[in-house]
Amino acid sequence: MVPVSIVIITKNEADIIGRCIEKARQITDDIVVIDSGSTDDTANIATNNGCRVFEKVWDGYGANKNKGIALAKYDWILSIDADEIPDDKLIRSLGQIKLTDPAIVYDIKFRSWFGAKLIRYGSWGRDHHIRLFNRKVVKWSETVVHETLLLPPRTRVKKLAGSLHHFSVKNIEEYDRKGIYYAKLSAKKYFIDGKRAGLIKFYLSPLFGFFKNYIIHLGFLDGREGWEIARTTLKNTRRKYQFLSQMENLPTTKEAVKESLVIEY
Repeated sequence: MVPVSIVIITKNEADIIGRCIEKARQITDDIVVIDSGSTDDTANIATNNGCRVFEKVWDGYGANKNKGIALAKYDWILSIDADEIPDDKLIRSLGQIKLTDPAIVYDIKFRSWFGAKLIRYGSWGRDHHIRLFNRKVVKWSETVVHETLLLPPRTRVKKLAGSLHHFSVKNIEEYDRKGIYYAKLSAKKYFIDGKRAGLIKFYLSPLFGFFKNYIIHLGFLDGREGWEIARTTLKNTRRKYQFLSQMENLPTTKEAVKESLVIEY
């Protein structure tokens, strides 16, 4: 076992969390699950598989991840989602590192799946994130969406061998639903931050994103799934600025938008 606590935030993840926990238990004896009102068997599956499960009010992605960090047994935190599964190479890599320097954070490659197909190209094929860090010096930002790690000066980033396999969506319908959900959240975050939906962002940002994803990053080599990812990303980028434009034309306050963000998970 590695002196690392794995922190997972959940809501209605019963269809996949068992697979995540099975691999996580090969890494550590401390798995913390922060659940926010699951109505399926998520909490029972986690509890029955040796996790410490805590029911917490939803205050946003970053805030709820920080709640898990505070409840962890160890200072070193591996933050993963319920639909992210460590592969054997990553598990071996974690077992070999010496966690002695809190100024080091560890970057992990993601291998994303669209249904039963591994996506090798486009933006999904290039995905990686810092997910292993020491809580004494690193926390999550407490934005409701698009949370980031707050890294102090002189932080050093090292890459870990192996991957987290991200089982993102089952099909195009689910991807479209998730895209609309995140487009709305992003638009509300932009509104709170005072950003505006100009014509350039509305028209050029989606087209540039499509070209970069599908052509520059070779998304077309993933076949139909690569096309669907690029096309849906274009639609959702445009939706984001459309939602933002709608809010700009309504008598909506930033405080009201903040309240609505907290209950949308």
